[in-house]
Amino acid sequence: MSGDGYVVEAEGLEKRYGDKRALDGFDLAVREGTVHGLLGPNGAGKTTAVRILSTLVRLDGGRATVAGLDVARQPRQVRSRIGLTGQYAAIDEILTGRQNLEMFGRLFHLGRKRAKLRAAQLLRQFDLEAAADKGAGGYSGGMRRRLDLAASMILAPAVLFLDEPTTGLDPRSRGEVWEAVRQLVADGTTVLLTTQYLEEADRLASRITVIDQGRAIADDTLDGLKNRVGGDRVEVVVREPAHIPYALQAVARVAHGGQPEADMGELRVHAPVVDRVGSLSEVARYLQHYGIPVEDIGLRRPSLDDVFLRLTGRRTEEEPADQEPEFEAPAAEGAAA
Repeated sequence: MSGDGYVVEAEGLEKRYGDKRALDGFDLAVREGTVHGLLGPNGAGKTTAVRILSTLVRLDGGRATVAGLDVARQPRQVRSRIGLTGQYAAIDEILTGRQNLEMFGRLFHLGRKRAKLRAAQLLRQFDLEAAADKGAGGYSGGMRRRLDLAASMILAPAVLFLDEPTTGLDPRSRGEVWEAVRQLVADGTTVLLTTQYLEEADRLASRITVIDQGRAIADDTLDGLKNRVGGDRVEVVVREPAHIPYALQAVARVAHGGQPEADMGELRVHAPVVDRVGSLSEVARYLQHYGIPVEDIGLRRPSLDDVFLRLTGRRTEEEPADQEPEFEAPAAEGAAA
């Protein structure tokens, strides 16, 4: 899995913790200048993969490169080209937003003057200027996350790893983070995003890798993944059981790749379709022609659970017995698998 245009590549990554295989031959290829989603249930290996690619954990097998650099043999150089934002904001809530960014700048050896200049640039870029001199402890969840993203961009990294960046955020705060990520990509940063939210991947990612039990089990666009579980579906809910045959006939006229299915308990008929708007209009006209009252009619796209249930045999909230270990010492310079 290699070629021009890929800024992150992994082949056959393996990571073991005792008898548990956190990664078991994991492959990944991320194109430059894109958001690539890494989706999987809890414990599937997402965070382990990110920790290896960001040089925080040593791999046990396989190989990986980031920005053309080998993560096992050149960890120091890799770190100079990447940013990492974990699941929880790594900011000092006592300091102001400006002081936080200046502190990170000094930690990255920018010097006092350059650190101040970079902090000012990032506060403007992440729309935090109005709150720049307020304590970060008083920031909203979305503001804290944007400040955390800004801190990870101190050195304008080529690749940014975002490990479930919106976990626990309210919808408005999640939207703020999504907009900040879009701006980063527009400015040339490549993003590897781990998430359990299909909506988040839908809004941000141009391609998605699904990981389960330490292996990549699918790699496709979001539409491609949805098509694996049937794509778009027309659904009709009628008022009476006697109306089910009419709904079946209506939906059969537009069904793609099979016969419609009926749920007698919910009085619901549904089937996959290709032409979303045309199919919905056709079903509605048919039912109206025969005077069939409906409780609901509409289009449904596969959910995250639909995708995972088809690909993994379980839903996203079902966690495996073993979870990914929380911490391991970072890889040393020149260490090899």
